[in-house]
Amino acid sequence: MKLSTKGRYGLMAMYRLKLNYGQGPMAISDIARIEGLSEAYLEQLFTLLKKNNLVNSIRGAGGGYELARNPDEIKIGQILNALEGDMALSCSSMNNKPECRNGDACATRNILDKLQIKMEKLLDSMSLSDM
Repeated sequence: MKLSTKGRYGLMAMYRLKLNYGQGPMAISDIARIEGLSEAYLEQLFTLLKKNNLVNSIRGAGGGYELARNPDEIKIGQILNALEGDMALSCSSMNNKPECRNGDACATRNILDKLQIKMEKLLDSMSLSDM
């Protein structure tokens, strides 16, 4: 399993906002420059993060983005789910439950479902403050 650039870059941007927490909004251009990321790509990621109530946007001069909550309250799993969508390891653990061609006879279902539970538990046990 490989985390996409959405997830990795989004975590990098959220980490930057964590470091700036309590000091006001941070411009995307500053985050892009510091992290060496595309400003246009970050705009797309921040749209998803804002839609999932993880960041707030402040308009105008001196505006930008800031965390919507304390870094202790924002879980890594929330960030990745906002950016990556359904990160299911098997058909049976996906939210939209697509039709599995093997159904209950799937040889991998049991182990992948166990891994899914462990992965979700781990991601939800770590907060942005842990970075």
